[in-house]
Amino acid sequence: MTTKTSYIAQSVKNLKPSGIRKFFDLAANMEGVISLGVGEPDFITSWTVREAAILSLEQGYTSYTANAGLLELREKIARYMKDGYSVDYDPKTEIIVTVGASQALDISMRAIIDQGDEVIIVEPGFVSYVPLVQLAGGVPVTVETKPENGFKVTAEELEAAITSKTKAVLLCSPNNPTGTVLERGNLESLAEVIRKHDLVVFSDEIYAELAYDSHHVSIASLEDMRKRTIVINGFSKGFAMTGWRLGYICAPEEIASSLLKIHQYAMMCASTPAQYAAVEALDKGMDDVMEMKRSYRHRRHYFVDSLNELGLTCHTPGGAFYAFPSIQKTGMSSGEFAEKLLMEEKVAVVPGNVFGKGGEGFIRCSYASSMEQLQEAVKRMKRFVENHS
Repeated sequence: MTTKTSYIAQSVKNLKPSGIRKFFDLAANMEGVISLGVGEPDFITSWTVREAAILSLEQGYTSYTANAGLLELREKIARYMKDGYSVDYDPKTEIIVTVGASQALDISMRAIIDQGDEVIIVEPGFVSYVPLVQLAGGVPVTVETKPENGFKVTAEELEAAITSKTKAVLLCSPNNPTGTVLERGNLESLAEVIRKHDLVVFSDEIYAELAYDSHHVSIASLEDMRKRTIVINGFSKGFAMTGWRLGYICAPEEIASSLLKIHQYAMMCASTPAQYAAVEALDKGMDDVMEMKRSYRHRRHYFVDSLNELGLTCHTPGGAFYAFPSIQKTGMSSGEFAEKLLMEEKVAVVPGNVFGKGGEGFIRCSYASSMEQLQEAVKRMKRFVENHS
């Protein structure tokens, strides 16, 4: 009898562990660390939103919802998308409530990608994009953006990456980790290429509420783009609901019905109390969202200006809550800089290379921390840079 050396699927064996987790785990075992690495708001979910979840439990709403989510929530998402981003979706057939935007990305890729299909991913980009394409059987094709262009992908760069095997493009605006926002003009030029080659778009818009200098534009709102776009969004970032794990997908009915099949088998439905909380968030939580946004904008100006004064050149992020400064003047790699900064000054950041090759020479710093922590972090980083100049 032959014994197998491993029962683990090859596709999983080939996956690299998340580069972000390494630094979180190191920082978790150290006292006095200021963490600029965590990609979540430092605000607590609004009380009225928490109260709505509590009330749903007190009233006994503990059963499954429809697979696609509470119709009331889907109706509010539809209104939110129409009023905020000028895209119409049928709440009964074109919106699915998911367990976070991460699950939304996963099932979207599994529904669209066939074995060997190429998916163009703009980098620097979120760490899960490449692995999710690979797990779906696809081939990730990365396009590196340039700091001198504000990390915006151009139509020419996109077109140069397209082959006969290309099926989809993944865009994230506002971007994690760079904070780059693709404005209407940028999106129009990209949409022209996408239409020309008849591609699908995975549009990660999880930071849509956190665009500071211009109103967020969904690529689905552009001419002839709704039918080929899967919009992925959620409540984690803009509504400070990371632990609630609630996201959603908006897509044309033909695509949404296929996504729903996967969601039915893999997840059944999202948490019922979390869905009732999200109804309240869309109903009465926008004032709190705006207050958080004002606070992030203020912190952004302070932190980005401070990084530039330290000689860590940093473009002004148009959205999200990340700064992506260059550390090339130090002569260190991204990983070396992040590790030494943590060990010597107890400031945790994320090395840029975990977001793709184009991220080497940069670090990601979250400014979703209090001003006091940001000010202390700047003092420590100043001392570190001076010691290594």
